[in-house]
This record gives sequence, C-alpha cells and structure tokens, in this order.
Amino acid sequence: MKLLTSAARNYSWGSRTLIPTLLGEPEATSPVAELWFGAHPADPSTVDGEKLDEIIAADPQGQLGKRVAETYGAGLPFLLKILAAAEPLSLQAHPSKQQAEEGFARENAEGIELTAANRNYKDDNHKPELIVALTEFYAMAGFRPLSQTRSLFAALDCEELAHYEGMLDPDPAAEGDSLRALFTTWITIPSAKRKELISAVVAAGERLRESQAGEPWMSTVMGTVSKINEQYPGDIGVLGALLLNHIVLQPGEAIYLDAGQLHAYVSGLGVEIMANSDNVLRGGLTPKFVDVPELVKVLTYQAAEDPRVEQVAHADAAEKEATGSITGATAWAYPVPIGEFLLDRVELSGADSAEVDSDGPMILLCTAGAATVSNDEGESVDFSAGHAAWIPASDPAVTIRAAKAEGAEVFVARV
Repeated sequence: MKLLTSAARNYSWGSRTLIPTLLGEPEATSPVAELWFGAHPADPSTVDGEKLDEIIAADPQGQLGKRVAETYGAGLPFLLKILAAAEPLSLQAHPSKQQAEEGFARENAEGIELTAANRNYKDDNHKPELIVALTEFYAMAGFRPLSQTRSLFAALDCEELAHYEGMLDPDPAAEGDSLRALFTTWITIPSAKRKELISAVVAAGERLRESQAGEPWMSTVMGTVSKINEQYPGDIGVLGALLLNHIVLQPGEAIYLDAGQLHAYVSGLGVEIMANSDNVLRGGLTPKFVDVPELVKVLTYQAAEDPRVEQVAHADAAEKEATGSITGATAWAYPVPIGEFLLDRVELSGADSAEVDSDGPMILLCTAGAATVSNDEGESVDFSAGHAAWIPASDPAVTIRAAKAEGAEVFVARV
C-alpha cells in the first residue's frame, strides 16, 4: 500500500474554494475542477513519483489481480475523481464501448492528435459514471419524462415555444422519437431563430416564476435556464437544459449515468467514479470543442425519470460477495449495472475500524477527517481529506481507522 498522489485539472468551470477547503488549503488563485485518482494515460496519479499506469503495466497480475487482469488487461478499469463545479459543465454525453472503439480508430486514421482541441475520442473506452455528493450538488441528468415537459411548456405559455409542442407525442411508446425530433430540430435551426426562441423562453420563465403559477420544480428549472443563458447567451445548451431532469443531491446521495445520457453538472462537490475514459461529446455550455452531429449520434433519447442510485447498507449488497467485503463499520454501497467499478462509502467514528478485503486493486479516498489504513504485515498509510491510498491486489486485507476522535469518511473504489 502506498499514498496515491492525485493529478489536478484546472478547468474554467471549477471552484476556487471547494477542493482547497476539502484539502484544508486557502482559496486558489484559479479554478480547481477535478482531482484524478487513477491510471488514465492522459493524467495518471503517481506513487512515490512513479506513474500508476506504468506501475500496473510492469506487474498487471500483482497490481490488479488475476480476475481483473484477465478481464480488463493491463490497465485499471476505473477512474476516481473529486469534482468541484462552481459553474455548469458542458452539456455532454459519453459514447458506448462500441462507439468509442469506432470513434477512436476513426480519429486515429484521420491523423488527429490525441491532444488536439478538436479531438472527441481520447481513448477507446466507454464512460458510465456515478457521482456521490459531498455537498449539496445540483445536476441536470437525463431527459425528463415528456409528460412533465409538456406540463412545463403549457405553464410557460410561450407563443414561440408552442410551435414545437406538436412534436411531443402523448403516446408513451413514442417518447424516444419525440425527444429525438425536438432536440435535433432545436440544434439545427438557424442561430438567429434559436436566439429568438431562447429569449422568448427565458422571458416566459421569468413571468412564470414571478406569478408562482407553476409547480415548484418548474421555477427551479427556469431559474437555472435563465442563469445559464446569462453565461452562454443563445447557446443550444440553454434549450437542452429545458428538457433535462434537474436534481439536487444532498451529501451521500448519488446519480448514475450510462452511455448516451445527456447531462451537465451545475454546482457542488462530489466523488465521481467512471470507467477509465476521458471521452466526452459536447453540445454546448462550453468554450471547448463542440461537435453537435457526433453528440446526436451517441445520445439515447429515452427519458430517465430519476437517475438517482439508492445507497444501500453494504451488507445487503449481494453483488459485493464475489469481489470482496467491508465489515466492522457503517458502509454504504451504490449498486450500478456495470462491472468496471464498485464504490462504497465508509463512515468511521473515532472508535470504529473497518476491515476491507478485495481480490482486486482498491483506491481508498478520504473525504472527511483523517484516517489510517494498515495491514497485518505492518504496513500503514496516513491520509486526510482529499488524499488517497493505493492498495494493489497482492496486498492482504486492510483495516481503516479514523485518525482522530471526530471520525472520518472514506470511499472505497474497486472493480
């Protein structure tokens, strides 16, 4: 086991305070958006100054274990992050595994450099992702059920918007086709007409909020749409935000997004885990490269009524039994339908300890207080909030303890 040094990403939407506060540091001079804990070749973490991807490549069986190495090859299947958003991320979706392989091969054949600004596919992997809130966390995630969107459009009573209401077929079986027709129409209308539509929608939203005529969630949505339009006037992402679920997570709550689900995180601090990929197809709300035709190709046009993941007591999560266990402290699991990662949240009081075992590699990430991880071979690592430990598969089971009386919170990431 070793202390794992993260790689920092300073995107413009990041926060100057959220991650520094977690680390116990003063406000940063520029936005700190993400800390990466993993072995993605674009920005691998380090162990004693050596890149984690190189450590794993040199000893896949020892670092990953037989099961993981045989299934996923000589690479860590997941990427763990701390994400801090002060402004909305780009309106985006991620490709499926097949789409990623095809897109990566195509852009390689076209000679587009991996670091090029117009590169969509940075690797050949899909990117299903789970995010768990550390603070109140606002996300736009997945298309809202069309019955609710029709109600929102009716409440807005906007003449310019009414022109498109006919695309929203009331037949539930046609929901996907309706969403596809509306979204693809909106992204292809001329810029001047789009800006005219957005201005009318924002004005209607202001009237709705002032009158308090609609349901409470409608005011929340339209307030966010208005703020986004102030930052990105006339952007297609403003219209996209009109169609998505707007979700406010409290600490410990989570959402899961699979391939093709349109989303944009808006604000807050969270722990995010995903398949080991950096593939993002952007449609708006960003100064970065936007490729709307490619985004449209990967989108899934089925509504996601609620993409939340219910946290369950670890002892009740049956899928954990085959890959490892956590005993001795309160631990919460976040079940997801893919194999690349499992994420658990362990709550430690000052007197608690948790026994953690796995047949594969683990990353332990402290998000509150300070903790010590040790094993029966006399090895130990101390780490505090915002820091992590790497546990290779060849290590024996470990024990996590809070380092101070006020306790600690530790996330356990594994395959």
